[in-house]
Amino acid sequence: MLKSIKAVEKRRAYEDVVVQIRALIDSGRLKQGDQLPTERELSEMFKVSRATIREAIRTLESLKLVQSRQGEGTYVLASDAEVLVHSLAEAISNETDNMYDIFYVRKVTAPYVAELAAENATPEEICELAALLVAQRKAAEEGASVAKYDIEFHALMAKVSKNTVLERLLAAISDVMDQTRDEHLQDEERSRKSIEGHEEVLTAIRNGDSTAARRAMRRHLEDMEAIVLGNRRKSSNKC
Repeated sequence: MLKSIKAVEKRRAYEDVVVQIRALIDSGRLKQGDQLPTERELSEMFKVSRATIREAIRTLESLKLVQSRQGEGTYVLASDAEVLVHSLAEAISNETDNMYDIFYVRKVTAPYVAELAAENATPEEICELAALLVAQRKAAEEGASVAKYDIEFHALMAKVSKNTVLERLLAAISDVMDQTRDEHLQDEERSRKSIEGHEEVLTAIRNGDSTAARRAMRRHLEDMEAIVLGNRRKSSNKC
């Protein structure tokens, strides 16, 4: 079997350029809409010929990662992750009438975001989460809407997870669910349940307990699902 193995061809210079530029895009250091340096500047940066840079740009264009505009330059379109998230976000936005499915997607993803947050959170980030929880609790005590703080808490936790794909996906889900937050978190009991859920998740993150964080987030989402979908069923049963 080993006799069938062929020698690996040496990677061409343009492929190294593609790999490095692609890594910059995927990491977010080059964002959608950013303009790449000129061909001459890239040639100097990578210490390769301009022909090599042109070949690399053609490859990136074929991958739909950049677009060359005549007389204007070359611009970043999106990372592989952004393309994926955009497709998922569009699918979710078309399912606003089926909250059960949206909650299901959220229950699949958000607990693992909490798990990653417990593994990766810095002391400063934990303090930020705690500050949001304090603000949410204060708003509830004053009878104000806590929806804003609920959104910010989940968004910050996703950022703390250090997984940019999950962060963007949960942001898309959050946009769809904004209306349900305003509608269902104004009630005192429901607001309290939201805060209690956040407290459990934060405690697990503070302790660095990824398993507890995942389980706490799952319980929190199940509580919120019961509230939102329970109310929807009651509304649909009215004559």
